Amino acid sequence: MISAVLQTSFLGDMVLTTPLLERLAGEGRVHVVATPANAALLSNHPAVASVIVFDKRGADRGLGGLRRVARQLRAVGAQRAYLAQGSSRTAALAFLARIPERIGFDTSGGRLFSTRRVPFEPSLHHAARLWQLANAPGDATVPPPLRPSLFPGERERAAVAALLAAHQVHDGDPLVALAPGSVWATKRWPSFDALAAALVRSATLPNARLVVLGAASDAPLAAAIATAVRHVGAPPIIDATGRLSLLGSAALLARCRVLVTNDSAPLHLASAMNTPTVALFGPTVPALGFGPLAERQIVVQHDTLPCRPCHAHGPMHCPLGHWRCMRDLSPAAVCAAAERAAAERAAAAQ
Repeated sequence: MISAVLQTSFLGDMVLTTPLLERLAGEGRVHVVATPANAALLSNHPAVASVIVFDKRGADRGLGGLRRVARQLRAVGAQRAYLAQGSSRTAALAFLARIPERIGFDTSGGRLFSTRRVPFEPSLHHAARLWQLANAPGDATVPPPLRPSLFPGERERAAVAALLAAHQVHDGDPLVALAPGSVWATKRWPSFDALAAALVRSATLPNARLVVLGAASDAPLAAAIATAVRHVGAPPIIDATGRLSLLGSAALLARCRVLVTNDSAPLHLASAMNTPTVALFGPTVPALGFGPLAERQIVVQHDTLPCRPCHAHGPMHCPLGHWRCMRDLSPAAVCAAAERAAAERAAAAQ
């Protein structure tokens, strides 16, 4: 059986699609349609036979681009298409590629192009929902606990080694990662600088160096963290924002004792590398299906606000103007969670 998986959504969605890819790879070759951004995540992945890049907002925009990519997809000879991202445009791509079976969720915008519709189970983690796309008709089997997978290669590991060496970090030195960014403004916890000052003074994490992960656009957030750390006289942070590829960031996370992150892509990278994770949720909630999947994980959130969740992704501005879901998360509570997660990992390693 040759399968095609179409996943043209956000970076985290691609990471969460990897359990489905691994399941399908047990039945035959798997080809993936991906955006230019998330295609890079699948480099070196043993479950993936090839990646077809669909630049839906750039070079492949419009009907001409859709047809061009459809011809590439048709050439792989897939008998089944799994519409992991079920927009009308993505589903139309599978239809134009003349793939006989097209399987998607019954709630998807492109469900009219599907030959089989799988119930979308809101109560499940999204990785489990995606995994269910490969169930036989009428089979509602729920998978055991899943963890996504990524495979950084030698190039990514070398980039991490060079970055750490430039900051005089040696093998075995403790690292704590912070990911303060998010595309969605209301998901960005505003107190990472105060957290950093607390972490570098923590007796539970002695001599830990702080690493800041993110895109180049997150550099101002890293600069604020660097200033806070400098003011308490601690060693300078390792600013990795914009300096590593996605798989390079995953390779760096594999070196870290713990990651503190917003509800954003680094959360899912850490799940794939099984790095202990402290996840900060504000406008969104883990019950939407995008919580951490690392073996050791702690979610910090405001449990008593009736306005949560206010959005599936997180709006750019708080609809009520107070943004208490993030402002009320105290640095002390987040620091304690990070200390606990790191201590649990250290105890398990002994």
